[in-house]
Amino acid sequence: MLKIFNSLMILSVFIVFSCGTPNDPVSLFGDDGGYKIVSKVATIGHAQDVIVDDTLAYIAQGEGGLLIVNISNAQKPVIISSVMGEDLKGYAYKIAKKDSAVYLAAGNFGLSVVDVSDPLLPFVSEVNMPLKPAKDFHVFGKFLLTSVSELGVVTSLVSVSTHPDIRGGMSTPGFAHGLCASSDSLYILVSCGEMGLAVYDATVIGQGYATLPMLGWIDTPGYAEDVVTNPVEPYAYIACGTGGLTIVNFSDSENPKIESNFNTGGYAKEILYRDGKVFITTELRGLQVLDVTNVKAPARLGTIPTEYALGISLDDRYIYVADEVEGLITIAHP
Repeated sequence: MLKIFNSLMILSVFIVFSCGTPNDPVSLFGDDGGYKIVSKVATIGHAQDVIVDDTLAYIAQGEGGLLIVNISNAQKPVIISSVMGEDLKGYAYKIAKKDSAVYLAAGNFGLSVVDVSDPLLPFVSEVNMPLKPAKDFHVFGKFLLTSVSELGVVTSLVSVSTHPDIRGGMSTPGFAHGLCASSDSLYILVSCGEMGLAVYDATVIGQGYATLPMLGWIDTPGYAEDVVTNPVEPYAYIACGTGGLTIVNFSDSENPKIESNFNTGGYAKEILYRDGKVFITTELRGLQVLDVTNVKAPARLGTIPTEYALGISLDDRYIYVADEVEGLITIAHP
């Protein structure tokens, strides 16, 4: 009996160590698909989000506030300025930009605005505006839409970009996070945490209404963190945390329907779309690139490992990832 027991123990150990884990990135994700890291810049704070405008990258870096990096030489980006400390209170999670204004969402510290008309000498024009807890933004024409978690979405007029004028708000089915407009500007879509995706009528905003009527919503797997739309077809791509990627058809805005789900393995956090692909950050599982030309069957094109990928921006040549541990990571397209 002892000999049999020992044999079984040896077999069990062999099975445990030979199978690996179901989330092993080599077996689950494959190669990088030709996407290559070309540079990394260690940020002063913990990089949370990034937006790129021409040759500059603007980074929301947690307790470090705002960091501005010159990316004209992608292989050797250079930090040129920052706004932090007493000038910006709170933890900067998300970032948006309109004209000479950069908007920073800092949770319970609300919304702050930095004037970057001179990127070498940025300064705070509004601090801790009462939009709390500020989670994310979408610039929609002359309006700034700010998601404020359980309080829904607040609409501000930004005729003067550095001084938002709060006009009103609207409730959401769940905790509002990411938001975007459809390519035809008819709809605003909001990712609502555990309640999925909500669709709003955006046409009334041009008539002076700050509160948009909700047309429909749909539950999604996981926790809906961020959303982006197809520039031609009525599809929304949603980063759903542990639920991965969900693709929703909103051609019938009152009855949106799920087309497919895709397991990203990591925690799907922020998402962008370009030319039939989605680029999605997945925290510990880095950046993933998925082919979504067939909305019924998304396919992974590549995975670029990073320590803790959160924010993302891109241009024609490069993808820029805000990584909480590694800072700003620049990745070349194949």
